[in-house]
Amino acid sequence: MIRVLSGIVMAAGALAAILYLPPVGLRVVVSILAAMAAFEYMGLVGVDDSLGRTGFMLVTVYFAWALPTGVSAQLGVVTLFVLFTAGALAVLSKRTSGQQAILGAFSLVYIGMPLGMLAALQIARGWRATVLLIATVVVSDSLQFYTGRLFGRHPLAPAISPKKTVEGAIGGAVAGTLFMTFAGPIVFPEHPRMMLAVLGFVMVLLGILGDLFESRLKREANVKDSSSLIPGHGGVLDRIDALLFVTPAFVIAAGVVK
Repeated sequence: MIRVLSGIVMAAGALAAILYLPPVGLRVVVSILAAMAAFEYMGLVGVDDSLGRTGFMLVTVYFAWALPTGVSAQLGVVTLFVLFTAGALAVLSKRTSGQQAILGAFSLVYIGMPLGMLAALQIARGWRATVLLIATVVVSDSLQFYTGRLFGRHPLAPAISPKKTVEGAIGGAVAGTLFMTFAGPIVFPEHPRMMLAVLGFVMVLLGILGDLFESRLKREANVKDSSSLIPGHGGVLDRIDALLFVTPAFVIAAGVVK
């Protein structure tokens, strides 16, 4: 029951933000999500030094905030300055290895960029495009779960996520592809259905990879969830892992980033 209630609250909050927030409000929301997800990510990859963790979180949040206004020389300079400073402080503190510093810096690409692109999509193409993106991911994830539960016999990646099955992945791929094929023309009337079907299939594959990627991070950290922030659902990163991988491809297909 707690999981269901939490899911309803999250869905209602996300839909309200998509439908009613002005661009600046949306940028604030994705920046907050970036901060929370980056904090959880730093814990998973072992960036424990407070200065390094704070620096990597700041650059991730800054990128999520600034990217919707467009890529500029100023964005690049500020990002690189904070990134290098955070990395240097993390390594010089002797509590963070060079490998951990590199993993910490990766949060810019893994979290900051996709969330910034999500806000850019909403601003450029409107709420229908954002809802289509999120709905495709939700449909695929849901059918993966239920198809795997009913028919799953063959593990998809047992060393990373034992509960995922090949049958579940196929069910999710079929559902996500069909959903994009028939719902896609609402947002992309100029694209033929075959192109939309390909986009839907690619999105499902990327979503599965995003889920497995975060599962691998959690397995390496020996934890079940990225945090316990959301009752019954784990952390923010647990809820957006697939979306982080899917968003860049969808945004490019939407013509927002060329």
